[in-house]
Amino acid sequence: MNKTLVLGLGNTIMSDDGIGPRVIEQLQSSGSLSDHAVCMDGGTLGLDLLPYLEGVQHLIIVDAVELGKPAGTTVRLVGDEVPMALETKLSPHQMGMKDLLAVARLMGQLPEEIVLIGAQPGCLEMGTELTPAVAAALPTLCNMVCAELHSC
Repeated sequence: MNKTLVLGLGNTIMSDDGIGPRVIEQLQSSGSLSDHAVCMDGGTLGLDLLPYLEGVQHLIIVDAVELGKPAGTTVRLVGDEVPMALETKLSPHQMGMKDLLAVARLMGQLPEEIVLIGAQPGCLEMGTELTPAVAAALPTLCNMVCAELHSC
């Protein structure tokens, strides 16, 4: 069976930057995950996540992404688009994620398929609540992750 890791990234005390962990929370509470998928709140760990990539064939990253679009706009990026999306740093964890993917590649642990499911943040200031536009995108992001899991 293919092993899939759904990795929610972000800082939950920086408003919309916490969208990744919020999606993980929703997915875990809904019970809509397949048996071969593992959901993990990766927070802002960066390179410390390397051991969790071992044996993973499909990596689904959920994070806030700078799209230059209205807050709450969602996106699905694949393959080489993922590191490129991490070029515009919204948060220090994104540089850590770019480094993580580079090290995983060097060590032969890079998953066969990498997908980034993200949302344009509206606010990255201190605060524990998502902005209304990003909160409204939460169900869409969860549905996008579920659709991705069904295609694995």
